[in-house]
Amino acid sequence: MLRLGSLLGVLAMLLGAAVALPAMAQSEAEILGPWHGILTPPGSTGVTVVLTIRKDSDGALAAVFSQPYSGANAGAPVSALAVRDGTLGFAIARANAAFEGKWDAAAHRWDGVFKVGGADLPLRLEAGKPASRPVVAGLDGVWQGSIERNGAKLRLVLRIATADYGTVAVLDSPDQLSYGQEVPVLGRDGAKVELRIPATGAAYEARLSDDLATMSGVWKRPGVPDAPVTFARAAGPVARFSTDRPQTPRPPFDYRVEEVTFDNPFEKGVSLAGTLTLPKGKGPFPAAILISGSGANDRDDTTLGHKPFAVIADHLTRHGVAVLRYDDRGVGGSKGDHAAADSVDFATDANSAARYLAGRPEIRPDAIGFIGHSEGGVTAPLAMASNTHIAFLVMLAGPGVRWDQVVLSQWRQSGLDRGKTRQELDRTEPLVAAIYRAIGRAGGDEAARKAVLPLLTPEAMAAMGIPPNTDRETLARQMSSRWARYLFGYDPAPNLRKIRVPVLAIGGSLDHQIPSDQNLPAIKAALVHSPDATVEELPGLNHMFQTAGTGAVGEYADIQETFAPAALDLVTDWLTRRFVRK
Repeated sequence: MLRLGSLLGVLAMLLGAAVALPAMAQSEAEILGPWHGILTPPGSTGVTVVLTIRKDSDGALAAVFSQPYSGANAGAPVSALAVRDGTLGFAIARANAAFEGKWDAAAHRWDGVFKVGGADLPLRLEAGKPASRPVVAGLDGVWQGSIERNGAKLRLVLRIATADYGTVAVLDSPDQLSYGQEVPVLGRDGAKVELRIPATGAAYEARLSDDLATMSGVWKRPGVPDAPVTFARAAGPVARFSTDRPQTPRPPFDYRVEEVTFDNPFEKGVSLAGTLTLPKGKGPFPAAILISGSGANDRDDTTLGHKPFAVIADHLTRHGVAVLRYDDRGVGGSKGDHAAADSVDFATDANSAARYLAGRPEIRPDAIGFIGHSEGGVTAPLAMASNTHIAFLVMLAGPGVRWDQVVLSQWRQSGLDRGKTRQELDRTEPLVAAIYRAIGRAGGDEAARKAVLPLLTPEAMAAMGIPPNTDRETLARQMSSRWARYLFGYDPAPNLRKIRVPVLAIGGSLDHQIPSDQNLPAIKAALVHSPDATVEELPGLNHMFQTAGTGAVGEYADIQETFAPAALDLVTDWLTRRFVRK
């Protein structure tokens, strides 16, 4: 499933200052200074990163992790740095990221894995700084334009800045939720401007206006028609997305708020941190546990400045329902390895939350249920399959058909949103479908890699938007993770058919990620024998349950609304009628 806030977006927003580090076991002189490498999230052109280790003014070690070609010269704070027995490790708390690598003496570099956003990305750190880019005069600033593809207008934002590494440029495509794509080649000869992204073959040749306020030219990319694009220089800074989110709850609250931690007794080393909100009064109260979708999410399910779980928790708690929301394992205050887990593991986290609540005197043990959004609609029924004490299930944009079918529909809709023709999608869909089937049917890491690798043809990779120079072996391994193998082979129907407690399943008519017209009928069919099942499509809402114009993912950041009041009221009324004592 498409995950909001792409890995590139996470990396593009890493900014901060140096922090003190603990002493190392081996010589400081061997690791002091800059180390650089390239991170390549699936489907991206790569991000250049630098780890700089130094001593601060009082002699303590300090380090920053930066992106020199991002146009920002600050770095993200590094913590937990250690060098022992030929292994380098460090963490970046604000991105919930970590690196561990082995020393290759012959190549004089660290070879390892950078974990971020639930993905394991290969990373080689070589000594020294990456090369500086040439200085290009007169282009610094933010340039805004758009490109039209088959009637669809896609916004483009070009950010250019001259600093320590010369003149660097990055490209945002907000309507595709793509942020921080490096532009390796930027040049100007008088009024002529050129930029190129060799990894994708994209190129732009334009003419700069006399007042340096606009540049007009042609955007070229292999396999698609050339398109005219005019960029206009913005008068001032342009935020990647608005932070005006009026629904986000702010204190003082008309209920109790408690920070809690609880262990997962089913998995060693996993403990979870979250927020429990309790209604006013003595209780005991019914309780809902919020379960997030794909990716490593915090307790508020923070996405593009929105905090939907905080909004849901606030609304339910004000109406008599206690709510527990928690950081995913490995995120925020929670412990555990998110990248190594699959949906079954996440189900044990959800059951651990239910177990914890059942021991609280303020909570009715007979009225604890799950509310799962998106992939959370997979996790919750999985948890209920081994836990007969769950009293209700609310599925928010959850799947009703096999996950590989969901993702294929998502791929197709994403292509339409980006301006591809139906004929073009019809021609390449079998190639993409074969890859998704292979992932779900493989029995292990190596079997999956061998099954997927031959299917990653140039045409299939182009259809999936993957740069042609992407290493196929690495891509096959990334696509065949334990999480992906389980999920792509998952059929919701068997678990849904077993549920006999009240179920509410809702979706938006403009959901482009888990389409309601595909999934709600399948959920309804699976729940046909349930004594209390409500399945409903809400008009005009997208996958995030925002009131939307088209449902395209690029709207998520632009919409100020976090969660439509009609959807909040529907969930709240459904729960309170069944579980809140009058």
